Amino acid sequence: MNEETLSTLIESSDLDGLVRFIDGLATSRDWDGIEETRDRCREAVERGKQVWGPAEYAEYRLALDAPADRAAAVIGDGKGRYGPGPLWEVAASTHTWEELSPLLETPTVRAMVAHERAIRGDEVDAGQIDGRILEIEPTPRRWEPSYPVAVYRSDGVDFPEGERTPLAWEDLGRAGDQLAEDTGVDALLELVKPWWDESSGHADAVHVSGDARSAIRTMGLHRARIAEVSPQEAMVAMVWAASSGGAYASRRGTPRARALAWWAVAQLLGYDELPEDPDALSEFDELNWYLWDPGDQVGGWSLYLAVEDPKDEVAWAISAVDMV
Repeated sequence: MNEETLSTLIESSDLDGLVRFIDGLATSRDWDGIEETRDRCREAVERGKQVWGPAEYAEYRLALDAPADRAAAVIGDGKGRYGPGPLWEVAASTHTWEELSPLLETPTVRAMVAHERAIRGDEVDAGQIDGRILEIEPTPRRWEPSYPVAVYRSDGVDFPEGERTPLAWEDLGRAGDQLAEDTGVDALLELVKPWWDESSGHADAVHVSGDARSAIRTMGLHRARIAEVSPQEAMVAMVWAASSGGAYASRRGTPRARALAWWAVAQLLGYDELPEDPDALSEFDELNWYLWDPGDQVGGWSLYLAVEDPKDEVAWAISAVDMV
């Protein structure tokens, strides 16, 4: 590592130059150099230099590309809050559970990595983690979909939504009668809480007597684009939304999103708490699930979902959006 170059970049607060410098160290697999660059940037921040971004980027590259022992050293709880995603998710995207498991001591981080790796296909023993943290088993059940996972790279990140059924315009009929009992509403709103609580978005959810279309109509629309989808596709949509922090909030990650989606399903099925037998949630295929949107150039982060219970003749709908 060129110490003189590093000093010049830091003292001139050359952020782009520091990022390129770190990229070069990563290419040459100079992990000691990246750690020193991070430490020097942090020291400079204390002197008033605005180089905290490169310090964060140095840890991101360690989590992403460095050997498991160095990656594990930077993924403490809360790390990566100001980056594209939590550093435990970054590290878990490129390292196996077998590599990381012996190195993780913080219970929350250990649980999150275990769940992330199980979602990605690793074999994870639930007895190796604290089950109270997410309250669901790390290995997806047979009734769950294959969840799209975050793809972290040195030059960016992708959060794939998965295949979505095309929507078609429909005229909506009569609005449903909103029910005083708000079962399921809070659980649906919790899926996107960071959007409206910590970012710039907004969300609304309703529980009505009627079907899914009457629930959507209750939200004020006369026409909407709608498609009936499988429960698994609806689950993917819920998890994609719940994993995101929207425009400005911190990303929560797929494991926590999956737990929130389980809770939403349990509430819609009438459970007051998660059932002891997780396979009881497979009854979500007895509900009719819909994706929809208002059709007016929806962008940014959005979740438009409707669900109807044909047996009890009740339905729910959520409208949530967050824009940059």
